Formats: sequence, C-alpha cells, structure tokens
Amino acid sequence: MEKISRRSFLKASAIVASAVALTACGDGNSDTPANNPAGGDSSAAGASGIKAGVFYYNFADAYITTVRTALDKQLKDAGIAFDNFDAQTNQGQQVDQINTAITNGVNLLIVNIVETSSPDAAKQVVKAAQDAGIPVVFFNRAVEDSIIKSYDRCAFVGTDAPEAGHMQGEMIGDYLVENFEKADLNGDGKISYVMFKGQEGNDEAEFRTKFAVEDANKKLAEAGLPELVFYDEKNADKFLVDPTGAWSAQAATDYMNTILASYSEANKNMVELIIANNDGMAEGAIAALQALGYNTGKEGSTTIPVYGVDAMDSALDKIKKNQMTGTVKQDGEAMAATIATLVKNVNDGADLLANTESYNFKEGVNKIMVPYAKMS
Repeated sequence: MEKISRRSFLKASAIVASAVALTACGDGNSDTPANNPAGGDSSAAGASGIKAGVFYYNFADAYITTVRTALDKQLKDAGIAFDNFDAQTNQGQQVDQINTAITNGVNLLIVNIVETSSPDAAKQVVKAAQDAGIPVVFFNRAVEDSIIKSYDRCAFVGTDAPEAGHMQGEMIGDYLVENFEKADLNGDGKISYVMFKGQEGNDEAEFRTKFAVEDANKKLAEAGLPELVFYDEKNADKFLVDPTGAWSAQAATDYMNTILASYSEANKNMVELIIANNDGMAEGAIAALQALGYNTGKEGSTTIPVYGVDAMDSALDKIKKNQMTGTVKQDGEAMAATIATLVKNVNDGADLLANTESYNFKEGVNKIMVPYAKMS
C-alpha cells in the first residue's frame, strides 16, 4: 500500500461542518428526480454561472446512495445548481449523459465512473471536460493517476484502495485466532470461506479480495493456525463475482442459496466464513443463511462470521444483533462533504483545490483520500 504523506485528513465531523456552512450562491439548488436515468429537467444555474452535473455509476448501489443523499444536501444547502444522472452500470450511457449535459450548460462534472478496468472511459470524460474548458472531479471509483495529472482542472476524491482489504483481513484474523474452534463447525482443523469479490477489474474489489485473505492468513500463521481454505477446491480464482458488476445483495443471495444446497453441517462441509467486498453482498449472504436458521441473532442460533465493507446503517444494526461480525467504514458523508468543498471552490472562482491544506492527499497527484475505519 502506497504511503500517504502529504497532508493529514481533516476529521469527518469538521469536514461536514464546513460544508454545511457553505454560503448559498445563486438561485438554483434543485435536484433531478432520482428515478430518471437521463437526468430530467435541469435546475437554473446560480448567479456565478455554476451548474454541476453529478454522474453516478448506479443509483441502486447501497453505498453510492449514502454519498448521493449526503451530496444532494450539501449542494442544496450551498445554493449550488446541479442535476443527478444514473448510468445504471452502462459506461456508454454515462458518456452520452456527460456530453448531453455539457451541451445543456453544465459547467462542472462530478463523475463516479462506470468502467474501471480500462482507462479509456476516464480519458473520454477528461477530454470532454478539457474541450469544454470546465473542471472535472472524479470520485469513489478508481481513476489512474496519469489521467488525473493530464488536466490541471481535474481531481479525485476517494479512498486508498488497499486500506479496506488490510483492515478487513486484520479483523478476520483477530476474530478467528480468538474463536477458531467455535468457527470450525465440522472440526476438521481449518476454516472454509466464501469470497464475494463484486466486480472484476475494480481496484477496490481487487485489493479487498487480495488483502482480506492474505492478512487474515498472516494472523492465523502467527498464532500457529492453518490458513483459510476456499470452500470450492475446483475454483482456482478463489472468489465469486457479481455477473452484473453491481456488487448486489441479490447476487450474493443467489450464490449462497446454490452453495448451501450442497454445503451444510450435515454434510460436514459447511461454509464457515463469508468475506464480502461490500455490505450489500454481505447482507445478501446473510439473507440466505437466515433462511436456514443461521445468523438470526437469537439464542442458540449459530452465527457464521460475515464481513463486509461500507458500514451501512443496516449492516451496523446486524452487527449489534449478532447477525454479522464486522465491516470497514467507508465514510460516504465525508466523501460527499469533501466533494462539496471542491464544488464551492469552483463556485467561488477559486482554485479547484483551495481550502484543502489539511486534507489527506496521495503524494504527487490531486487525489484526496478519505480514510477507512474498522467496525465490529
């Protein structure tokens, strides 16, 4: 994991407070209806001429919903005109939305890029922004450093992708060292696990998949315990991917229903650990387990340890109820507040990265990293 050394990150509460206090500018602050993927009627630009287009990869993503809700409020409170657009995981649709929005007068792009396995989509967005002479802020989904550096009015707000995987792996390892016999349901001296990756080619998915297992295994090895074993020895990848690329709860439920038809305590091959790259898939797995009487939180019910990422309110509630074991907080409100700070800079005619001296930047590139935190 690359060391982040340029600046220390302003605490989320302070960021939120500063963004909430943004002075209202201009007349427009209306939002596009959330159920309209094309964007709908645009709100009027403020007196400064700023009108932002916010382009989401998928409204249905649970974590993205937290960012969108928080960012909507931040921008409305600041009196900044904006429209939201839902690409529905379709990169071509997102590019069309961006080009149409620029034609219609949007003069600031805030982009949650769909395609992360190739740099081509992000390059297209930057070119569109450059041609129009407007700033672009990417967020959440990884964009290569070289692309951010290619345009002086471009920035990224996101996370240090490996950090969540390391935190998840450390939590899993610590839990299993303390509860190995309890977790080893069939008493074979090893822990059988399922890994829900989410999406191929996505940096967050790649690093979480890698480090959650590697770091857990390090903890186990230090304690003299055997490494984790993927439940299906025929699966060389050692992970399962949401075929839609949407990191969905339904994909995890469907996978688990199929798995649990063959893997059970009665067959002495029960899955003993579930690792998910987001809380949506973790909760989808829990739904399948609960259908068979596991992870209900009730006295006498066996809880299979399940770990996610995002710290959604519903996941935190499941942790309290002993239905889920842990998650890693990806702070949607802090991400939204950081984006709002950059938007205010543009609205005020300031440099895109003004007022960010205390934020946590990746060294040598305009990337602000919102830190993760362990939750269990």
